Amino acid sequence: MDTCTDQPDQTPPRGLWLPLITPFRDGTLDAASLRRLITHYARAPLDGLILGATTGEGLTLDETELERLVMLTADALAAGGRKLPVYLGLSGSDTRKLVQTLARTAHWPIDGVLIACPYYTRPSQQGLVLHFEAAADATARPILIYNIPYRTGVNLQNEAMLRLAERPNIVGVKDCCADPAQTAELLRLRPPGFAVLTGEDALAFDALSRGCDGAILASPHLETEAFAAMMHRLQAGDRLGGATEWQRLADLPKLLFAEPSPAPVKYALWRRGLIDSPEVRLPMTPVSPALAAALDTRLLPGRSAA
Repeated sequence: MDTCTDQPDQTPPRGLWLPLITPFRDGTLDAASLRRLITHYARAPLDGLILGATTGEGLTLDETELERLVMLTADALAAGGRKLPVYLGLSGSDTRKLVQTLARTAHWPIDGVLIACPYYTRPSQQGLVLHFEAAADATARPILIYNIPYRTGVNLQNEAMLRLAERPNIVGVKDCCADPAQTAELLRLRPPGFAVLTGEDALAFDALSRGCDGAILASPHLETEAFAAMMHRLQAGDRLGGATEWQRLADLPKLLFAEPSPAPVKYALWRRGLIDSPEVRLPMTPVSPALAAALDTRLLPGRSAA
């Protein structure tokens, strides 16, 4: 995977992307489970991976762990021969620190970065524009904006988004604005080459039906092929076929987000033998016995919860 060239590929991300969980065991990064996950998903119909984002518990990773996560992933992909694009999730409320992080990761084997809006501080729209412009100036890599107001406390509105879309290395948005009208307007007004990917698992069918270019979803950790089939049918204009696929998938996001993510996803992956422990880091906590039983019923018919 050639990701350290002077001119990174600015092709906007499209299709089905997986925000990969970060496996832990006994308080540390579980390298064996990570390699197993990469080997598994490298064979799946995915268009890219995102490391260290919300589902990857990136806010609990220190700098050494984050680098190790990236390097292990690159090595596992190279060993498997799959040139799957990899973005790194970054977030924070201090623009200076973000710029420093981009400099520190400049030679890491990643293809782009997913940058969340600053959280808690609730800057103005002008402040958000300046934050992302500083990031764009600090890296040649493509940047995907992560707009998720119910986590950050601030909504990057379309006027500001369209200003940022003029920057050549700001290539799209992971859209979790939770406002269908805002998303529809962005899809109508966006410039060519600016991708809109939905990040709302439970609303994926509707968002893709409206014309989103793809999705970044945690639920395809399970039923990956079915999620990809649903998306491909919709993108081919087969709404009925996409709806048929979605009908048997729609209950999965409800289960996987019934309690704070990524604990349910990790439990399901552990039960399927893809990771050696469902461990999460505080303040995340393991799934409840009731949800564990419901996940087993949905994903492991005929087997009881351990």
